[in-house]
Amino acid sequence: MKTVKLYDKDSHIKDFTAKVLDCREKDGYFEIILDSTAFFPEGGGQSADTGKIGNRIISDVQIIDGEIVHYSDGAVEIGTTVNCSINWDKRFRRMQNHSGEHIVSGIVHRLYGFDNVGFHMGDGVTVDFNGELTRDQILSIEKLANEAIYKNVEFICEYPDVETLKNLDYRSKLELTEDVRVVTVKGYDACACCAPHVYSSGEIGIIKILDFNRHRGGVRIHMLCGSDALEDYEKKYENLRMIAAELCSKQNETAEAFEKLMKDHGQLKTEIAALKKEITNLKSSALGDTDNCILIFEKEIQMNDLRKLVLSGAEKTDKLCAGFVGDDEKGYRFAIASKCIDLTNKAKDITAALNGKGGGSAELLQGNASITKKEIELYFNENY
Repeated sequence: MKTVKLYDKDSHIKDFTAKVLDCREKDGYFEIILDSTAFFPEGGGQSADTGKIGNRIISDVQIIDGEIVHYSDGAVEIGTTVNCSINWDKRFRRMQNHSGEHIVSGIVHRLYGFDNVGFHMGDGVTVDFNGELTRDQILSIEKLANEAIYKNVEFICEYPDVETLKNLDYRSKLELTEDVRVVTVKGYDACACCAPHVYSSGEIGIIKILDFNRHRGGVRIHMLCGSDALEDYEKKYENLRMIAAELCSKQNETAEAFEKLMKDHGQLKTEIAALKKEITNLKSSALGDTDNCILIFEKEIQMNDLRKLVLSGAEKTDKLCAGFVGDDEKGYRFAIASKCIDLTNKAKDITAALNGKGGGSAELLQGNASITKKEIELYFNENY
C-alpha cells in the first residue's frame, strides 16, 4: 500500500493522524511507514520535514524504493493510529524560499531564456543559471519578483494528464513523461516540482537577492525570502545602526562617512610613516662610533624600521649591530647587521644562543628569540 501524500493535497497541513503500517529498526534509527503523511521527504532541492509521530522525534524523511520512510528516535506500534505534527515554522520558511525561487527562475527564463540548472536551500538559497546576468538586470529581476508578491498571484500544484502535459510549456531539469507534478505561478512560471508551496505569492512576503557571482559560465544568485529575508535584514540593520553610531552619521549616509574615514585614515598612515622614518633617522644619528657591538631594544617598532636601524648601526662598528623588539614574556623578534662579520657563518650559532629561529644573508640576519634581555646582552657582550 502506497502512502498517501497529504503534502500534495494541501501544503499547509501541520497536524494529522495516520495509521502505522510498518516500523523497523535500522542502523540505530527506526524506520516508520504511515498510510498517509504530511511530512515532505527530501527532494527537488528542498530538505525533508522534521517533527513528531506520536511522542517520537522525526529527524529525516526519505523516499526509499518507493516508500516514504520517516526516521525516528524510537519505535511506534504497528497497526496503531498516531497523532503527527510537522515543524511548521521550518516548513513554512522553506516554502517561502522555494516558492520565491520559482518566481525568480520564471522571470529569468521568460526575459533571458536562461535555465535554472542548480538549486540549493541551506543557510540561504542559491540558484544557478546557465547564462550571465548583469547587476542592473538582477536588480530589475528582484523588483519584478516582488511585484508578483504585491499581486498575490495564485500557486497551482497539480498532476496534468498525459495529453495536457504534451501541450504544456513548463520548465523541467529532467525528461519526465508520467506522474509529473507541475507548479504554476499564474503569469510568471510553470515548473515540474515535487515540493510543497505557498497558496499564493503574498505568503512569501519579500524576495531579496543578496549577492551574485559568475559560476560555470553562468551566474549563481544568493537570495532569501519571507521570514528568513526579514531576519537577515534585522541583523544587517543592527550592524548598520552600530556602524552609523560609531561614524556619527545617518544610517543611509554610512558609505560616505566610511569613505571619508578611510581617506582620513590614509592621510594619517602617511603622516605616521613619515614620523616613523624621522624617528628611525634620529635614532640612527644618535648611534655613535664604537669598538663594541651595538645592542638596541625597542618595545614597539616595525621590522622594516628595525632593519634600517641596525643596517645604519652596522656602519658605526667593526662588529655587529643587533636590534630586538618585544619583551621577556612574549619573546623578541630580531634583526642583526654587520659590515665586517660574515653573518652567514654565524647564523647557526646566534640563533641557537637566542633559542630561536632565523636566517638571512652575510650582511643581515632576522628571526625570533625566546630568551630574556639580560641573557641576550650577556651573550653578545661575551662573544662579540
